[in-house]
Amino acid sequence: MPVKAERDVAAEGSPTEFASLEEKIYRTIELLKNAREAKAAVERDLSRVREQLESREEEVEGLKSEVIALKREREEVKSRIEKMLGQMDTIIAAH
Repeated sequence: MPVKAERDVAAEGSPTEFASLEEKIYRTIELLKNAREAKAAVERDLSRVREQLESREEEVEGLKSEVIALKREREEVKSRIEKMLGQMDTIIAAH
């Protein structure tokens, strides 16, 4: 259909049809506005969650390092105790 003919058909629409179309357009605009607001809220939440995740990852890395240090310390203490027990056994055996 040529553009002029489409304009003629559109111009022939009733005021009720125009009002209905206008209402649909306003509802669509409102839905779009709400969708954009929801998207912005989700993006803020996502950003906050990412920050929390990063913080937790740093905390986990710190805890891993602490566990490694504690295991190392435990092994050192265990070695020293075994050495002292060996010395005590030597002293007891000598008497």
